[in-house]
Amino acid sequence: MERALRVARAVTVVYFVLNGTLLGMWVVQIPAVEERVGISHATLGGFLVLLGAGAFAGMQVGGRLSDRLGTRTVVPLAGVLCSATLVLPGLAQEPWALGASLLLFGFGNGTLDVSMNAHAVQVEKAYERPVMSGFHATFSVGGVLAALAGAAAIDIGWSPATTLGVAAAAGVVVALVSARGLLPGTATAPGADEVKGPERPEGPVSGRIRLLAVLALLIMLCEGAANDWSVLHLKTVLDAPESTAAFAYGTYATTMTIGRLLADGITGRFGPVAVLRWGAALAAVGITVAALSPWVWAALTGWALFGLGLSGCVPQLFSAAGHADPAAAGTNVSRVAGLGYIGMLAGPAVIGWMTHLVALNHTFLLLSLFCGTAVVAAGVLRPVPERTRAAEPAS
Repeated sequence: MERALRVARAVTVVYFVLNGTLLGMWVVQIPAVEERVGISHATLGGFLVLLGAGAFAGMQVGGRLSDRLGTRTVVPLAGVLCSATLVLPGLAQEPWALGASLLLFGFGNGTLDVSMNAHAVQVEKAYERPVMSGFHATFSVGGVLAALAGAAAIDIGWSPATTLGVAAAAGVVVALVSARGLLPGTATAPGADEVKGPERPEGPVSGRIRLLAVLALLIMLCEGAANDWSVLHLKTVLDAPESTAAFAYGTYATTMTIGRLLADGITGRFGPVAVLRWGAALAAVGITVAALSPWVWAALTGWALFGLGLSGCVPQLFSAAGHADPAAAGTNVSRVAGLGYIGMLAGPAVIGWMTHLVALNHTFLLLSLFCGTAVVAAGVLRPVPERTRAAEPAS
């Protein structure tokens, strides 16, 4: 059993890397696809919303299927779907075709995202110690691999269709070959989620999941804002050269990855409540420093602290959602991840809208408020005692 568990952990890493790589391969090809299809930045922005909408839908479907069929069935199928649909944006010749292909690719990505997270919860439960943050760190590794592979493909003159086609074929192989190492989850019988009573205390679990989802929305909104506005902050507010401004996102992403690699050990020692509370507090301090500092070096320090503080927060929320009700782990993860994904997409737009009212750096104080909310609400991660759950009446 120990060997099977180690293999399951390793293949879960493979699926996280695969997801990050597939998404990153599309990101690298965005400029070339945009030019070939002949659309504006504004139109592309609308199509990226379709990708997000597809991902949200895929998360909801993938979560329920994971509970019904088991993650051992859904994860590899989702990996194949996400891989196969990656080639579609590279083949699109017309704007409508690109929009439709991004909707389908988003659906595949969302299905893989939530099912692999549901399986990660199974692995974490079997290990009886935190391992979720490490999985999320390897997603970033996939993005790095995609950047390197995408740059190499561009250098040798491959078209987007060829590059994405090769990546899609490789992804299908990886998804199928890795499937044997997944844990044999227990599927839920049809109609089981309608069962109520002491065995399935829907009321308290549902209320907790809602709060976890709201916190995921706030934290991932902060992540989305950092992704799109950190570089522009240094360039437009502090007049930093482009080469220097690029380090704003670089320091944020680096400390985010390092923090996630370290977060499991910290969670095991101090608990998830402490990781969320102190991590969100550190993030609030970091983004406040970045927002108010007139010096580039101090702003870079602020973005680094922001990434480090946020690094362990989302994995704790996903993990808590999956452990709240083992029979509905996929559904609960999909609810938290889905609302969080909306926050990730909304973050850049919220900050952009606020720049009509205040300076860009001052909009970041809203992110401090969101992090402060997570500090106050971190207690939601405390495990619910079994006798308390059993004693609660069903809603």
